[in-house]
Amino acid sequence: MRSAALLRHRRFGAFFWTQFLGALNDNVFRNALVILFAFGAAATRLTPDVLVNLASGVFVLPFFLFSATAGQLADKVEKTRIIRMVKLFEIAIMAFAALGFALESASLLLVALFLMGTHSAFFGPVKFSILPQHLRDEELVAGNALVEMGTFVAILLGTVLGGVLVAIAGIGPAVASAATIGLAVAGWAASRWIPPAPAADPGLRIRWNPVVETWRLLGFARAVRGVWVSILGISWFWCYGTLLLAQFPGLGRDLLGGDAHVVTLLLSVFSIGVGVGCMLCERLSGDVVELGLVPLGALGLTVFALDLAHAAPLAGAAGGVDVAGFAASPRHWRLALDLAALGASGGLFIVPLLAFVQQQSDAAHRSRVIAANNVVNALAMVVAAILGIALRTGGVTIPRLLVLTAVLNAAVALSIFAAVPEFFLRLVIWLLVHTVRRVERRGLEHLPRHGAAVVVSNHVGVVDALLIASVSPRPVRFVLDHAVFRIPILGCVFRAGRAIPLASREHEPVLLERAHDEIAAALAAGELVCIFPEGRLTTAGAARILARTPVPVVPLALRRRSRGVWSRTEVVFGPPLAPAEATVEAVHARVLALRDERR
Repeated sequence: MRSAALLRHRRFGAFFWTQFLGALNDNVFRNALVILFAFGAAATRLTPDVLVNLASGVFVLPFFLFSATAGQLADKVEKTRIIRMVKLFEIAIMAFAALGFALESASLLLVALFLMGTHSAFFGPVKFSILPQHLRDEELVAGNALVEMGTFVAILLGTVLGGVLVAIAGIGPAVASAATIGLAVAGWAASRWIPPAPAADPGLRIRWNPVVETWRLLGFARAVRGVWVSILGISWFWCYGTLLLAQFPGLGRDLLGGDAHVVTLLLSVFSIGVGVGCMLCERLSGDVVELGLVPLGALGLTVFALDLAHAAPLAGAAGGVDVAGFAASPRHWRLALDLAALGASGGLFIVPLLAFVQQQSDAAHRSRVIAANNVVNALAMVVAAILGIALRTGGVTIPRLLVLTAVLNAAVALSIFAAVPEFFLRLVIWLLVHTVRRVERRGLEHLPRHGAAVVVSNHVGVVDALLIASVSPRPVRFVLDHAVFRIPILGCVFRAGRAIPLASREHEPVLLERAHDEIAAALAAGELVCIFPEGRLTTAGAARILARTPVPVVPLALRRRSRGVWSRTEVVFGPPLAPAEATVEAVHARVLALRDERR
């Protein structure tokens, strides 16, 4: 697997262990703190329940206060320098927290928690914006899959380890302090091996107003519609996850009659499912950011939540149940499978979205886009926590809350796919190329990652556009014969993908003019447009497109290598031509050369 190879490379392995140790330390500290608060072991006048909820708010607050500054710094300063400074800051925080544990001071521990939230707010923009600098496009999904898998494994291990260490009789807080300081030092040591990542915008002037700059961050994120919708999708995932994970204690204790170990088992099954889903996403994506997996993940998040709502009451035990009893009873297996499938669906849902945001954000302000994503994520988690508390306080049972969450997920997913039909289109394409078509690609590095360009391709069959879209890391606007839109199902797919219908001047002059206007508007908006001069589009029409909006032109050849039900096609991109040299004759010659044919 590509992911295993990445871990052996310094350009990714050192970063992976740095972020894994940071996430692990974060969860060890937070859970030790929560256990300490929950059992009233910290000196304070506040009740344990108030302290636990206050801790959640204190950790999230820095994301609203400092994400704007963190995003600017990550674009202005060399990224490994920021990572190492943040890791040194983490060591200092853990030393301060050790004092809070020793004195059993809730105030000092809350300050330490706020500082850890600040640490995470500054690390977040670097964490994801550094990946496109150290990874090739075809490695981006694998890198994100590993990072997300590592994060959930760290959450699981940190939750268990933090609770176990702080509960050791007599010396628990001291042992937890030593562990967190040790993990912080290990994370700093790993960060020393991360290769340099040059600043994207060294001349950037840092602005400190958090309100104004947060709004500016959101403006960067909204600049590319697909990126903004993806950020909303990521934030919904964290809202969904916050609602779901908050129900695990009640699910294990109240519905199943289990103890604390059963609750930990439920979290373990879910976390393992997320890891499996992330790795599965890498295998199913190939070497591209496969947005077609997002609808599959969304479907799983709804279907398995509904089944979990039905299975949970049936799995309840008359008396108490421990881990062995849970594992031995077949009535619990369905519930465990639902949790694992929910986790796997989450992995399929979030990994392509994260990779897409990184890939399609302008490199000059990618860190600020990631910072905007962190702000929206934090807001979504706060909303989820408030919603969960309100619903449970209002008497909504856990099964009904799961049903509500599943329905909300379906509504959010449908709104996302309606706003960006590319998700649905990519799903159809993914199903096509994984069933009756095998597609190989060459020269993908010649396709511009940003900005307008015209892709000129030869014409082989009715699904040419789908084959090209299956290998393109960017959405493509295809110019197609208007008759194609009348083909059942296929016409709906092309309309969903915002393809541009074209007709001849003799038959549909109005449609022809509208098509040329839409092509010009798409190029002016920085989109990719693909034309097939061998189809309805004439040589004169192609020349008009190239002359009206001067943009780079990328020649592309489709090579049919086998026929039949399991056919194989090669998609070959050539070096782009500058607008001045992109005559119809020159482009035609390049396409022929790529096809290895002579006429």
